[in-house]
Amino acid sequence: MSEKFIVMPFKRARGGLAPCEMRAATTAAGAEKVAAAMAPRHIGVAAYAVQVDEESGEMSSPRLLVQFGEIADLNAA
Repeated sequence: MSEKFIVMPFKRARGGLAPCEMRAATTAAGAEKVAAAMAPRHIGVAAYAVQVDEESGEMSSPRLLVQFGEIADLNAA
């Protein structure tokens, strides 16, 4: 397992919010900077640190680093 950093923008969808295309970042600070830059163009943007299984590519345990606007709860799935 390794820790990776992602930025997830959100858009309005029927019944709530839906994630848009995820972007990767190399550091936590970089993810926060990208999220801040994307914030004016989206209803919400969040930067997360996630645990990634290097063999399967599966992501788990998202930890919110920063959020701008409205975001969906990734842990509710």
